[in-house]
Amino acid sequence: MTISGMTGFARAEGEHAGQRWIWELKSVNGRGLDLKLRTPSGFDALEPPARTAAAAKFKRGSLQATLTLTRDLAAAPPLKIDMALVERLLDAREAFGKRVAKPRWDGLLAVRGVLMSEETSADDEARASLEAALMRGFEAGLEKLAEARQAEGRTLRAIFAEAADRLDALIAAARASAAAAPDAALARIRARLESLAPELKIDPQRLAQEAAMAAAKADVQEELERLTAHAAELRSLITKPEPAGRRLDFLSQELTREANTLCSKSSELELTRIGLDLKTVVDQIKEQAANVE
Repeated sequence: MTISGMTGFARAEGEHAGQRWIWELKSVNGRGLDLKLRTPSGFDALEPPARTAAAAKFKRGSLQATLTLTRDLAAAPPLKIDMALVERLLDAREAFGKRVAKPRWDGLLAVRGVLMSEETSADDEARASLEAALMRGFEAGLEKLAEARQAEGRTLRAIFAEAADRLDALIAAARASAAAAPDAALARIRARLESLAPELKIDPQRLAQEAAMAAAKADVQEELERLTAHAAELRSLITKPEPAGRRLDFLSQELTREANTLCSKSSELELTRIGLDLKTVVDQIKEQAANVE
């Protein structure tokens, strides 16, 4: 199993009772789950079950689903015109006299409700059957979209795994640099004192105390332990199928905090360089975490 991304595209199509339908679904990054549904006029009833189906499949992402319907004139139920509605529209125009132009026939037919199929006007069961077929198509589209997002997730997992490897290598280098810090502090203090007062006899015990104090101030073992734990958590998160985007974002914030602290405590150029490299890797983790569901 692997984490899932939030970007993808899917298409599902089919036919039912002379109506050919096509669902196109697109998904991009989003802080929560947001579905924008575009359906032909008269199919608003699809929205509640579509939202329920999307919420059952995804936790995050901005989704756009578009339904296109075309009629097979040879197989579709015959159309009829609601002449009573046409008469009412014409009567309504008379109230404005010459101020409103006479309506054209194509304009009247474009008014919602004027042109109907016998199926939708007389057979509720047939309409329910069509909507059920459309929902099955929508769910099939969601499944394909999930596959596309999982494919992106596999790519992201490889990126995070590489980042975890780099974290481990940098943490190991930081440990080695930190281990040499006390000796380096001792040598630095001795060199400074000798340059200031070369004739002064240095007390070895006092020199060791000063070096120990300097090393204590620059001790980064706690930060390195927490960085190690966070790197292990990163490896754990990218192997789970559950949505991990929010936890990855939080983890990147914790990694940033520890890397900043390590840099602020460092008194050695090499350790500072390692801390900056850590911050670069963490920034990459944070950037990619925004793509994870």
